[in-house]
Amino acid sequence: MSEAYKTKMSPRVKEILDEFQQSLENGISRIGFLNDDELHQVELEKIFGKRWNYMAHESEIPDRGDYVLRYIGDDAFAVTRGDDGTIHVLLDVCPHRGASVCRAEKGKSSHLRCPYHGWTFKNNGELVGTPSFMDAYKGLDRKEWGLTHAPRVENFHGFIFASLDENAPSLRESLDGLAWYLDMIFSLQEEGMEVLGEPQRFIIKSNWKVPAENFSGDDYHLLYLHKSTYDIGVMPVPLTENMKGYHIKAGNGHGLSFSIDMESNDPLFFFFPEEIVKTFNLENLSDKQLELARGSRVCVGNIFPNISFLMLPLSPDPKNIPPTPLFTWRVWRPIGKDEIEVFNWFFMYKNTPKEFKEASYRAAMATFGIAGVFEMDDAIPWEAATKNAKGTFARKKMKLNLQMGIEGMSSSKQVMDWPFPGIAYYPRFEEGNQRHMYSYYLRDMLKED
Repeated sequence: MSEAYKTKMSPRVKEILDEFQQSLENGISRIGFLNDDELHQVELEKIFGKRWNYMAHESEIPDRGDYVLRYIGDDAFAVTRGDDGTIHVLLDVCPHRGASVCRAEKGKSSHLRCPYHGWTFKNNGELVGTPSFMDAYKGLDRKEWGLTHAPRVENFHGFIFASLDENAPSLRESLDGLAWYLDMIFSLQEEGMEVLGEPQRFIIKSNWKVPAENFSGDDYHLLYLHKSTYDIGVMPVPLTENMKGYHIKAGNGHGLSFSIDMESNDPLFFFFPEEIVKTFNLENLSDKQLELARGSRVCVGNIFPNISFLMLPLSPDPKNIPPTPLFTWRVWRPIGKDEIEVFNWFFMYKNTPKEFKEASYRAAMATFGIAGVFEMDDAIPWEAATKNAKGTFARKKMKLNLQMGIEGMSSSKQVMDWPFPGIAYYPRFEEGNQRHMYSYYLRDMLKED
């Protein structure tokens, strides 16, 4: 790697981060760091260039030759299933003159061919074709000029992650305590999950940190921003009851929020109907995981930096259709300091009836799809906060409050006998998860290479 092309942190950015680190202890941040070009460039290098990034699910590329085009920050990668079934994550840059080799966002091909000069690569990245080889490149060692592989690739319950840091810890180690909770969700069925339809993609004029902190633990906004959806019965759990849950600092910047009813006489399992629960292989779970799954109503979380997920029951038509459990998984891809491309997948357990998958997909589209009632609500304040962070006066003067949950500030208290991984607080009137996320954001940003 050429050190000359690495983004250098300016004294100005260092001062911004140092100031934030000092104020975060008191639950204070500055609005300006939500819209800053210099910070964005450093984030691409020190956050997205070091952390594990979600790329695709194996059900999107089930057959040999399948590929999808995905992104880590501003770099494009082809996620392919090679002829031997192995999954590869390949930088979409031809090593000849730098053009892209993928001409579509998804497809099926044994080879990838650059449109510029015709250099041709197998779907495992190996260079196998160079036009006019004997006249132009007879001295070329093709083994040295294949497509560039992401340094690290791991598969977690069918979810494919990549890291651009060859020295990164393993994915499971990086997930820290969150891995235990994801194991619980993904292991309910032996066959795991599969994608329902294509991922939705849309642009929000927001900094990526705004939705990431929202999914980390901002249940407070439900009481006002989403109140209308509760009023009409989209969600079966009343607002005040839904706040009776737990925020969990899962380690390494990851945050979780559970709405749980441990006293329920009936097993809840996120309100999956009995016929679906019968398909669950509960022997896959530990006793503690089973205890948690049995009482779970809602689970929302963020895998730092920018991977968010949500499992809960919602209705697309409360007067006529009962709530159906759904699972949304999304990436807030930063395409600028004030803009993200949202990749939004809907999943369901593979071994469930087609009719149930269709009902879950309909519920997901009506609520967390591009025109969903929750999605449209959220985008308005996210865009406003990002726009306001650009204001000349605001960025110099405006403090933001992240103090909910600090001792004496709210009703939330640490659960000292929490039986599961992480540090938990009850009820969900607290912002410790957001402070946890930003503490690791600062750690990564200020860490010396």
